[in-house]
Amino acid sequence: MANDEANASDFSKGLLQISVYPREQEALKELRILTHNHALAIMAAAPDAGQLIEMLLKLVNARKTIEVGIFTGYSLLLTALTLPEDGKVIAINVNRSSYELGLPVIKKAGVVHKIDFRKSEPLPVLDELLNHKENEGGFDFAFVDDADKGKCWRKANEKEEAKEDQDDPPTTEIETVPPWMP
Repeated sequence: MANDEANASDFSKGLLQISVYPREQEALKELRILTHNHALAIMAAAPDAGQLIEMLLKLVNARKTIEVGIFTGYSLLLTALTLPEDGKVIAINVNRSSYELGLPVIKKAGVVHKIDFRKSEPLPVLDELLNHKENEGGFDFAFVDDADKGKCWRKANEKEEAKEDQDDPPTTEIETVPPWMP
């Protein structure tokens, strides 16, 4: 992934090689390598951050989580792998095509049943969740990884929309980054 090695010092690269990568589960490694060559790989969660997320999920014994901004799903896959068999993660992202890039790896890992993917801007979904009394205090963990990605998503969505306009009839799903994102 671009953000873990390309921007790292030689020392940091060495730490990744001897400390982080050896502990990485095979499915996560496969998704990391798959994502590495993506034009927007800089947006992917770093494996060292993933290890911290995994530790926090285990620490709080998480069963129900929310993730905002998933890109190809590295941290989403990590969360699904860490949750118990009956655990659930609501994944919110404005772009489905990047999620679909990682979906075969998620399916192969056997955790797709734990994921409730919602293609949307985050706030409408979060507002909807807040409107249901049963969700009050019902989430054990939330990971928001959507900061500073607005410009990248706008470019990606423009390309995706152009392709969808050629291939598919118009949809009512949200296709763009919210205007409040940079």
